[in-house]
Amino acid sequence: MAKSVWEGHLRLSLVTCPVALYKATNSKGGVSFHLINPKTKSRIVQVAKDPTTGQELDRKTLVRGFEVTKNQYVLVDPEELKALRIESTHVIELERFVDAASIDRIYWDEPYYLTPSEKSGVEAFSVLLEAMREKHRIGIGKLVLNMRERICALEPRDDRILLTTLRTHEDILPASDAGGIDQLTKPDLLMLEIAEKIIDQLEGKFDPTTFKDGYEDAVRDLIARKKKGQKFTTAPPVEMDAGKVINLMEALRRSLDGQDTGTKERAERFLKPKKSKEATKTQTQTKKRALEGETLVS
Repeated sequence: MAKSVWEGHLRLSLVTCPVALYKATNSKGGVSFHLINPKTKSRIVQVAKDPTTGQELDRKTLVRGFEVTKNQYVLVDPEELKALRIESTHVIELERFVDAASIDRIYWDEPYYLTPSEKSGVEAFSVLLEAMREKHRIGIGKLVLNMRERICALEPRDDRILLTTLRTHEDILPASDAGGIDQLTKPDLLMLEIAEKIIDQLEGKFDPTTFKDGYEDAVRDLIARKKKGQKFTTAPPVEMDAGKVINLMEALRRSLDGQDTGTKERAERFLKPKKSKEATKTQTQTKKRALEGETLVS
């Protein structure tokens, strides 16, 4: 059974109900590695050591410290942290309700499920859940999680409330801080029109169940082959282009005409099992001959 990461109360005005918070995601399914000494094949154990005395220490005896100046720390005992009981450590107060579209996606952070923790709170929880569902609004509140007070958004999700922590304005870096080219050129109207038509052709519904982690599959395959004693072989380079493209306009037109299916082909290759090298070579030669035999229409 899942273990709650937070327990307290959900409150709207004078209506209060006991609730518990659970993780809504699980990232443990991926491949994880340990640090190994290649000579002894032993797993490395990380040890807490005092750099001044060289003495190894039990982590349970350590306390947290905040650096105020270089190598000068204010020590804070765990019991002192527990004594900091601001309201949001045990109560999620629904302070306002907003339209979901009004929250910029860059602010959305980590999702959790909020459920009643006691039978006495089921009725109040149900009322709050259905009221938000009927009004099509998202509740905004605050809670203390992982030693930090977080803004959170609450919305109906089946018989639960999906609580998503939100980043603050101070957490967000402006786009101007990102590297790369700052000044973009004004798009050619014809090119823009073709690009829009390509987008229309690729329109569809988002289905996360179709996503396959190709890199993780490759890592697992590598591990399986090494376990059998097989030697590691370098994979062939990824084919970036199906045909020669001399300029942007030609690339757009080929994409629109289906002569170079680009994104669609890469997506299909990503979802399907890998073909043999010989089959891939034959397919590439066939496509090349087809391209050479067709005339591009402006």
